[in-house]
Amino acid sequence: MKTYTDPPGMPADERMTDAEFRVVREHLGLTGDWLAGHLGVSSRTVRHWEQGKYPVPDGVRLELEDLEARTAEFVSSVITQLLDMPDPGVLTYRTDTEYHAAHPEIPFPASWHRAAVARIAQEVPGLAIAYTDQEEPA
Repeated sequence: MKTYTDPPGMPADERMTDAEFRVVREHLGLTGDWLAGHLGVSSRTVRHWEQGKYPVPDGVRLELEDLEARTAEFVSSVITQLLDMPDPGVLTYRTDTEYHAAHPEIPFPASWHRAAVARIAQEVPGLAIAYTDQEEPA
């Protein structure tokens, strides 16, 4: 298990709240179990952060900010590619197994990809979305 500590003199008003933690996790499409594994903590610890039983350590806030930045880079790069297409479409994945078979280099779960696709769809008019086992998006 990994231990996260706060920098000395960490002001309470700069700490990530339990609500902010959960909103960011859900916005990224990450389950509590996946995030716990990624952070090297127990699922129970993640639940306690979300319930406000434990304060969210600053190192965890920084890790979530990094995940947000990496997700934003992915979303932006896909949007850039799709805006040049006459009939933009993307494929997404039902399961983690399916996603990792197609993209073994990406450590995130399929739920993260679907959440990213939802963000992409907000920016790309007429975006067709399909699962990989369906026909190509029209």
